[in-house]
Amino acid sequence: MNISVYLLPAFILIAFCVAFFKKINLYESFVSGVNEAIGLLFSIFPYICAVLIMSELFEASGLSFYLTKLLTPLFNFLQIPPKLTKLILIKPLSGSGSIALLSDIYAEHGADSYIGKCASCIFGCSETVFYISAIYLSQCKNKNARLAIAISLIACFLSCIFACFICKLF
Repeated sequence: MNISVYLLPAFILIAFCVAFFKKINLYESFVSGVNEAIGLLFSIFPYICAVLIMSELFEASGLSFYLTKLLTPLFNFLQIPPKLTKLILIKPLSGSGSIALLSDIYAEHGADSYIGKCASCIFGCSETVFYISAIYLSQCKNKNARLAIAISLIACFLSCIFACFICKLF
């Protein structure tokens, strides 16, 4: 028996019971929340759109190819497999693009190979920096984010290096 099937209905039932006993108009509260979400969506949309366009231009312009070619010797020196260079570059830009690269690596090398383990760790230990920054900046009054994004990218890069180092140890 899988208990997770009952969690959502139980949560909804508990919400109805709490609203009933506290005499809260559940429908009006729901509509009010949806109304606030629509405003949030409209304030976030331009930032997310910019990140998606930037991500697509990064790939279509060939910059991804040239950066991969440029950084491969550095990654070889750091003992990071060259096949992971593109994943390291795409992960801060696009979550779905990095999932596609991760799937390709699994298909070619297997999930249990050294490259597969490194790719899994890189995927798990880094974040889509520009997407998260776009959401954060859409709600932040101080839009000066150069330092925050630079620190996030450096942390993402260092986490990739350490992830491969740890995979090499185990």
